[in-house]
Amino acid sequence: MIHGIGTDICDIRRIRASLERHGDRFAQKILSEGELAVWRRRSSRWPERGVRYLATRFSAKEAFSKAIGLGMRLPMHWRLCEIANRPSGEPMIVLHGGLKDWFDAQGLTAHITVTDESEYAASFCVVERWPPMHD
Repeated sequence: MIHGIGTDICDIRRIRASLERHGDRFAQKILSEGELAVWRRRSSRWPERGVRYLATRFSAKEAFSKAIGLGMRLPMHWRLCEIANRPSGEPMIVLHGGLKDWFDAQGLTAHITVTDESEYAASFCVVERWPPMHD
């Protein structure tokens, strides 16, 4: 049973401007430890890849927060939600701390997709309740 659906589109130029204004502090606010390591590797080789990576993660976390129905209020927190990749490259959501505890207690599972093109990053998230609750 579908619990919620979330989508987000992010202007990559806005993410680039935030990085220019706030430097690494902006990425550290948005990214988990694992994501920060990937962002630093990508940014050191090709800065634009780092910006796009950060934009897709920002967008995916926004879409996820909408799908779970919390927006950006606790237990939802940027750094407790990680967008990782399976060996196939498929994106997946890995939760940490209180957000993971809350999510698991609700019996939820999430599916996420991300894309970027030109000046935009977009994400779509479907959250299901499992097993389905019966009335």
